Amino acid sequence: MTWRKPSLLYVIIGVEVKFVPKIWTVSELVGQIGQVLLDRADLQNCWISGELSNFKNHRASGHWYFTMKDESSSLKGVMFKSRSERVRFIPTDGLKVMIRGNIRMYERDGTIQLYAEEMEPSGLGQLYLAFEQLKKKLADEGLFDPARKREIPRFPRRIGIVTSQTGAAIRDILHIMERRHPGMSWVLAPATVQGEAAPREVAQAIDRLNRYGAVDVIIVGRGGGSLEELWAFNTEVVARAIAASVIPIISAVGHETDVTIADYVADLRAPTPSAAAELAVPKLQDLQFQVEQIRVRLQGAMGTIIERKRQQLEGIANKGPLKDPFWRIDQNRQRIDTLQMRLQESMTRLVADKNGILNLLAAKLDLLSPLAILGRGYSLTYDTEGNLLRSTEQVKVDEQIRIRLAEGSLRCQVLEKEI
Repeated sequence: MTWRKPSLLYVIIGVEVKFVPKIWTVSELVGQIGQVLLDRADLQNCWISGELSNFKNHRASGHWYFTMKDESSSLKGVMFKSRSERVRFIPTDGLKVMIRGNIRMYERDGTIQLYAEEMEPSGLGQLYLAFEQLKKKLADEGLFDPARKREIPRFPRRIGIVTSQTGAAIRDILHIMERRHPGMSWVLAPATVQGEAAPREVAQAIDRLNRYGAVDVIIVGRGGGSLEELWAFNTEVVARAIAASVIPIISAVGHETDVTIADYVADLRAPTPSAAAELAVPKLQDLQFQVEQIRVRLQGAMGTIIERKRQQLEGIANKGPLKDPFWRIDQNRQRIDTLQMRLQESMTRLVADKNGILNLLAAKLDLLSPLAILGRGYSLTYDTEGNLLRSTEQVKVDEQIRIRLAEGSLRCQVLEKEI
């Protein structure tokens, strides 16, 4: 039995008994209430149902804060990151849930809180709710849009496979590949396909094949199982890895009735791993038959074209230049003679025109010539250094000068200057 301090102090004075109440500090009272809650075993590890409100995801710490409420009451709650990481759906305001946890006192604020350990949706499976929530989120982002899906190559050279290296899926895929196209090249990127590590390993395997690059199509999948066993292919990390792949992806998860998020995101969905191999790998016999048909059609078409060209060649050889090749030479000789005569006539006209222009320019130039001016009785006078004299100031008395006439020149001496 737990001992508690009495809330009333008994004091005996004579025959009277007086009750003196204890005065609590806030911390003492809050601690006392918290101890009472801890002593209630039915309030520890208990289940509570209600509606979520005021939900807040504190992304820096990863903790969730919320309020549980019903028609008449509400209770604050918190779920720390180590627990919230295990919840597979995204809580939202208004969602009815069941939470397992402990009722304790938050001493700093003096409030009673629910410390959640586990959370499940009421009336709806947790996995199914998580599936629907992620499906809506990715659909809103356009990851399921048919326009973004790539065409699966008809004639792949190498197949990439992402699955468990020990599961039945790899055996089924390789069996179908060997039957349809013996010798088809393939590369396995092994990954765990079930359990907590599976989503990360599947996403990493897809990324490795993309970085490797030497595959034309990737098959991602596993054999059948329960919803929990197939859950890796319903996770966001795998969905985004498929969407980010530059290599077309065929999703092959479970049986024909199993549908996963990976099926919606992939470029093509196959109902089973074996069906994926059927879709990815062309049948060698069918290819050989098609090649033979193409060869026959090509051979016939080429024969037709050769015959038509032969007839055209015969028609050309029986007429025109090929029939009488010297005729074409004579025609060209005559054409050269005609062009030569035209060239000579053009050159003669050009020279005559240029001579006329040259004579006209010479006449104009002659009019401007100083010699022509001298011919009209004028003269030019120069000093002994050959400078043209324009003023008497340029010479002195008794200085020698030279006078240029129209015909010849005179050497003279200045006797007198007149102004």
